[in-house]
Formats: sequence, C-alpha cells, structure tokens
Amino acid sequence: MNNTYIILSIAVIAAVTLTLRALPFLIFRSGNIPNFVTYLGNTLPYAIMGMLVVYCLRGTDFLSTTHGIPEIAAALSVVILHVWKRKTLLSICGGTAVYMVLIQFVF
Repeated sequence: MNNTYIILSIAVIAAVTLTLRALPFLIFRSGNIPNFVTYLGNTLPYAIMGMLVVYCLRGTDFLSTTHGIPEIAAALSVVILHVWKRKTLLSICGGTAVYMVLIQFVF
C-alpha cells in the first residue's frame, strides 16, 4: 500500500466523520428540535446501555466452575459505583478492575 492511498483514506474518513457530527447542528440550526428527536435523545442512551449489558454477558456460562460470579460481581460493582458517585468513567474502570482481579487472582 502506498502512502497516497493511506492519506486519502484517512482524509475521506475524517471528512465523513466531521460531516456526520456537524449535520445535526446544520439541520436543527433554528433550535426547533422535533419531539421525536428529543424523545430519542432521552431514551436511546438507556436502550444502548441495556444492549451493551446483554452483549457483554451473552457468553457467560452459568454452568461452568465460576457460575458467572466474576461477571455478575463486576456488573453489580458498576451499578453500585455509578449510583454512589455518578461518574461514568469511575464506574467503568471500577467494574473492569473488579472483573480483572476476580479473574486473575480468585477464580
């Protein structure tokens, strides 16, 4: 692969990303946002989080030797940390740390 192809690919990807990010601001420039867009903005984050939980736990074998304890403990720690501190990054890092400690040292 030559450098021209790589540079052009990156430029196209950057242009598409920038366009997609700027498009809502251009479409709703007047500030009049339709009700369904507001509804989607309020409901989609929760739906996406639910789908991510299902996606992350889909391969958990509850009949194995660990019975899914590390996965459940990590998910519970994310919920507890988020309810307690309301910091998304802390919740994600804390849940990951709990899972890794359980996998590496306990199970």
